Amino acid sequence: MLFSSMSFLFMFLPIVLLLYLVTKKELHNLILLIASVIFYAWGEPKYLAIMLLTIIINYFGAIAIEKFEKQRKTALVLTILLNLSFLIYFKYFNFLLENFNSLFHQNIEFLKVIMPIGISFYTFQAISYVIDVYRGQFRAQKDIYKLALFICLFPQLIAGPIVKYHDIQEQIDSREVNFEKVSLGVKRFIIGLSKKVLIANTMAVIADKIFTQDPHTFSHLTAWLGAFAYSFQLYFDFSGYSDMAIGLGLIFGFRFMENFNYPYISKSITEFWRRWHISLSTWFKEYVYISLGGNRCSKIKTLRNLGIVFLLTGIWHGAAWNFVLWGIWHGVFIIIEKIINIKEFENKYNSWWQKTLQHVYCIFIFVIGWVMFRADNVKYGWDYLMNMFGLLHLRLDEFVYVQSYYLDKYEAFIIFVAILCSMPLFKNMLNSRNRLEKIFLNCWLMLLFILSAITIAANTYNPFIYFRF
Repeated sequence: MLFSSMSFLFMFLPIVLLLYLVTKKELHNLILLIASVIFYAWGEPKYLAIMLLTIIINYFGAIAIEKFEKQRKTALVLTILLNLSFLIYFKYFNFLLENFNSLFHQNIEFLKVIMPIGISFYTFQAISYVIDVYRGQFRAQKDIYKLALFICLFPQLIAGPIVKYHDIQEQIDSREVNFEKVSLGVKRFIIGLSKKVLIANTMAVIADKIFTQDPHTFSHLTAWLGAFAYSFQLYFDFSGYSDMAIGLGLIFGFRFMENFNYPYISKSITEFWRRWHISLSTWFKEYVYISLGGNRCSKIKTLRNLGIVFLLTGIWHGAAWNFVLWGIWHGVFIIIEKIINIKEFENKYNSWWQKTLQHVYCIFIFVIGWVMFRADNVKYGWDYLMNMFGLLHLRLDEFVYVQSYYLDKYEAFIIFVAILCSMPLFKNMLNSRNRLEKIFLNCWLMLLFILSAITIAANTYNPFIYFRF
């Protein structure tokens, strides 16, 4: 079930919210747990068993870590491996098989494996839980229903943010639901919904028109248009989902961490990753980078640790070589910026034009990366990039569409809106204390919700990109 669907907006959410608000606090966790199971089973009931098995494995794994002092490391490793086994099988098995066949000239047939929605997210949440128990940050949760709620809570179940148990442990036990939280949550949800439906979906139309064509058959300008359209699509799709998840969390009394902080205003790739998909970045920092030694070891090993983290970041996003190359691409620039000490560099060169150049550099790097991220395979991504830089021989006789086919006036207007909304121009609008500003904001959000609902009802094209990651 999608957040941006009529069934969620006008059936599932109102029913769950009504039940939640009219029942006693003692029943709130049970209502959310049942709702979360229904929410997940709605789209893929056959994979519900995998998620339930994940809950059981981590419940007993954490208890074993705590109970068997001498074997606690063995219990941790075994629990992590069991978690990863589901992820490897459903997400990477055919990729590994394809490369095995290619490397050893075999012809082993692929399995018909469909990746369960959200498995990358809830698996990482489960792993963080058992690692934190091992580190002694908190006691293992003895109430399996509370652990189940942590892993399968529907607002962040299928596309994050990746929530760590120690961040919401107290909120699971006790949380307050009041008008202020519900009001703020509804507003945050509408902002996310409009970002997804009105901006991301429009950018998707442009990007899909271009990325489904042979790179030899459209102009360099069209190639750049497709790259920027996809950059906006990805950002507003994923940040919109995160806004909706955070908003839903507030409605039900939870406070989730922010997942995006205007990453497209960054002046370095290091800064970009402090602002982009923050929950994933902090997960890799806490459970991989620091475990490898972080920056407490020699400079060479620190750079190695950064390289490993971004290689794994690429692999996490998808079972294809273009995702691996995307991760390496970002890792290379993170390492370069580490070597030159990017903070000192930015402090030294801080005039307006130097900051502008730094910003252009960052945009240049992540837009190139997004092309490989979007490409169906490495060859297509390479040809597309060659087109962007005028290094690909274009077959002019095969140009099928004129420029206006890829971009009409409405889409051009939405690109302008996307640029504005990528900057922190409206960052503090939800916190305004001015009465007139509040009235204006509420009217504006109501209009956005109506427009979003009309758009959803009128269109069938409404995917979430990160569902496949």
